[in-house]
Amino acid sequence: MATVRNLKIKTGTCKRLVREFHSYEKEVEREAAKTADMKGKGADPYDLKQQENVLAESRMMIPDCRKRLEASLAELKGTLAELEEELNQKEGPEIEEARTIIAEVDKLFQTTEA
Repeated sequence: MATVRNLKIKTGTCKRLVREFHSYEKEVEREAAKTADMKGKGADPYDLKQQENVLAESRMMIPDCRKRLEASLAELKGTLAELEEELNQKEGPEIEEARTIIAEVDKLFQTTEA
């Protein structure tokens, strides 16, 4: 059974995962710039290889985080639909916040797929 409390928890989870997703994107940008800088300066091959490994690990985290975010979004949508259907609640600050997060995540997925 869906409750407002469950909706708030799932909304919070989605918010956290969105922040985490953006954090990983920024980390990849930082590490890519650092790798390019090291290549440009002719860094030691061992150090460069280590930096490339760090960059590869950062890049691997993005699909993982996206998968967790997709699962969390599906749960949030299900809980919201259940809450609206069962309790006949269509308005409220928690419901509006959930709808906002759903729209934000859908927009995020559209921009990353393009």
